[in-house]
Amino acid sequence: MDRHTIRRSALALFFASAMTGVAMAQSAAPAAASGTDGNNAPKAACGGDLSTFLAGVKADAIAAGADAASADKALAGAQIDPKVLAMDRSQGVFRQTFLEFSQRTVSQGRLDIGRQKLKQYADVFAKAEKDYGVPPGIITTYWAMETDFGAVQGNFNTRNALVTLSHDCRRPEFFRPRLIGFIEMVQHGDADPDTMTGAWAGEIGQTQMLPPSIISYGVDGDGDGHVNMKTSAADVILTTARFFQSLGFQRGQPWLQEVSVPDNLPWEKSGLGGTLTAADWFKLGVEPRDGNTSFGSLPAALILPQGRKGPAFLTYPNYNAFLEWNQSFIYTTSAAYFATRFAGAPTYNKGTPESGLNDVDMKALQTKLTARGYDVGKIDGILGSGTRVAIQKEQFRLGLPADGWATQALLNAL
Repeated sequence: MDRHTIRRSALALFFASAMTGVAMAQSAAPAAASGTDGNNAPKAACGGDLSTFLAGVKADAIAAGADAASADKALAGAQIDPKVLAMDRSQGVFRQTFLEFSQRTVSQGRLDIGRQKLKQYADVFAKAEKDYGVPPGIITTYWAMETDFGAVQGNFNTRNALVTLSHDCRRPEFFRPRLIGFIEMVQHGDADPDTMTGAWAGEIGQTQMLPPSIISYGVDGDGDGHVNMKTSAADVILTTARFFQSLGFQRGQPWLQEVSVPDNLPWEKSGLGGTLTAADWFKLGVEPRDGNTSFGSLPAALILPQGRKGPAFLTYPNYNAFLEWNQSFIYTTSAAYFATRFAGAPTYNKGTPESGLNDVDMKALQTKLTARGYDVGKIDGILGSGTRVAIQKEQFRLGLPADGWATQALLNAL
């Protein structure tokens, strides 16, 4: 076994147990903050005196396989960062449409730089695809979207960010395992606790991965004995490929295909979670823009990010790996489309989508849907998956084209 396989074996138990109960040896941590959250998920110990809290983290790290000296080194000088808490409390909501976000994200500049990277590191990309089955364009997409190929990686001290978010009692069960993972990175020389910087939530490197993922899927691509996600392109490419494979990506299978749609589809069958195959959609008049109908036997969902008059795509099972990376429908669809561009697909057909709702009207629509018994989550003005499903059902009930797109006509009808 290589050293990454060895260290996974020790940490796998901790990362699993961290989500099912408070890890071993936390008696030193404040008991008042433990318990369960609203979803009955166990709450990790949090809050209280910082030195006492860190002693509990050290005990957890040792129980997970770290040595005491490495835990001391990783946690020495740790501080609560008020800027991290401010970022956590002020996260913006995702209000852009697919056309707005994708056109800003999938820029010509990023495509040009990405193609240069594909040529520059052709051998590494070839190894990534050979070993893990992940096409170069997918890796390049996340390299571009997450940090503009390493240009914007974040300037928060990673140790302090993870200590802050683990100590805070908002989501300690999520961040405490990430802090333990960071300690393990320090032990293996892959992170300097005083100088390692990244995003405010603890993501590290050019594709913004969290410490447990780097530990589990890190690949030393340049042969220097370390996994350096900040400066080593080879490490970034191979580690990202290995991680993306772990999300369920199947070698040689498609993920997204742009299509044109007729005017008379059973729109209520569109949306994620459908039961049709690509061949079923083809029989209904859906036509791939690239003319490739060889995926007919695969399950396929027709997605219409801005309704039946906007861009249209068939998603295949590999699309779910993109959703595992980021569960935002708009981000995921933009990333999947971006990756097809590196694979040779043309710019999508924007179509002529109907105008959507503004923030006030979207909240009014969500309120009406909630009153009718639908679970749309928080009334936040965001066209999320729950709201899309509810819209589609109401459109169908009202005899409107059930494409899941929020319009003034639907709001008026309700």
